[in-house]
Amino acid sequence: MTTQTQYRPFTVDEYYRMVEAKILTEEDRVELIAGDIINKRPIGSCHAACVDRLNGLFHRQLGNDFIVRVQSPIRLDDYSAPEPDLVLLKPRDDFYADAHPSADDVLVVIEVGDTSATHDREVKIPLYAEANIPEVWLVDLHENRIEIYADPANGTYRQVVEVAGEATLSSPTINRLKFSAADVLG
Repeated sequence: MTTQTQYRPFTVDEYYRMVEAKILTEEDRVELIAGDIINKRPIGSCHAACVDRLNGLFHRQLGNDFIVRVQSPIRLDDYSAPEPDLVLLKPRDDFYADAHPSADDVLVVIEVGDTSATHDREVKIPLYAEANIPEVWLVDLHENRIEIYADPANGTYRQVVEVAGEATLSSPTINRLKFSAADVLG
């Protein structure tokens, strides 16, 4: 007689209850992706520097017109609460104090990939498309380029643009957000 293992994905609510019960703590570098609790890779110095550069660029160009979140969760659906490197959110007076932002609150997601670029491209970006996040940037540090995904429909992005070197990166979602790829990549 064989026994089959039953798989049941975790919901976002269950995931947050694990945090409240201290089953998961801030020391656990994890995120919930499609019902699975995934270990996140350690952040290297090039990755951290890129996130800091982007944070500074966003604040200089956008001021206080948007909320910039760094490595904080967003709720995509009942089974996914990723923690992108940066997120540009619609402004709210309470800064989302009552609950983490949902997909409807997100304007742009930025994932910085050094060792995680393939995972970001193959797993996370399709989840963002399914949630209708208007725009995603994948800063691929290994390939020294930025991929801009826009115009989500039917679980995929219909527009994909690659920017590298001195080429100008411009956001399809936030018109005044423009700078060179070199400003991001360092």
